[in-house]
Amino acid sequence: MTGSEGGGGHGPGPLTVLVTGGSGASGIAAARALSAAGHRVATVGSDPSRIRQAAEKAGDRVTPFTCDLAVLEQVRRLRDDVTAAFGTVDGVIHLVGGWRGAKGITDQTDDDWDFLERGAVTTLRNVSRVFFDDIAASATGRFAMVSSTSLAKPTAAVASYVAAKAAAEAWTLAVADGFRRAAEAGTGQAAASILVVKALVDDDLRRAHPERKFPGATDVADLAAAVVRLFGTPSTELNGARLLLAG
Repeated sequence: MTGSEGGGGHGPGPLTVLVTGGSGASGIAAARALSAAGHRVATVGSDPSRIRQAAEKAGDRVTPFTCDLAVLEQVRRLRDDVTAAFGTVDGVIHLVGGWRGAKGITDQTDDDWDFLERGAVTTLRNVSRVFFDDIAASATGRFAMVSSTSLAKPTAAVASYVAAKAAAEAWTLAVADGFRRAAEAGTGQAAASILVVKALVDDDLRRAHPERKFPGATDVADLAAAVVRLFGTPSTELNGARLLLAG
């Protein structure tokens, strides 16, 4: 697929959606569901081989790109590459994060914090800054991240994790305010949303741990279906919303 096939959802035709964290189970599921819904999908990972294999699993309309999203200059080059191939994007589904835990407050390590801050916060900041104007200009612009129900009642064992997720949520809500101001100025109808889960589960995880029941977990296929619904739901219902996905 080349850029000659369309310029994204700023005009007629299918939308162009960027899925970050595309090598993981949730990224593959989201890319597959968006592709099945008729959208052009650019999926992003940091490992060239893994993201190519993931894109093949997700479907023919899914194109892989390699980028370290924690490096701003690489994200800027990613935008140039995606725009050259498909035109400007209409949406970004941000599925990069990671998890680290501990026993309590005193053993929360700096290494774990650096990992979580880089994965959950820095990548989101970079992607949202670089792609903000494109999404804001789209008639169906969407930005979404995945967060955790644990933010409602943080525990000592996951202090670093919930703090990083809280920062990512706050940034996303600020993006939502930016989209609101753009819409009031007559630019697009974009929305930024937070998809909230207790945990995510997929078939491979179930096979690897047949003894576990995964209570309250959301299947990645259900997350993917929620992602697709974002593009068919009015922005006024989504912008700044925390959407709880029941397990």
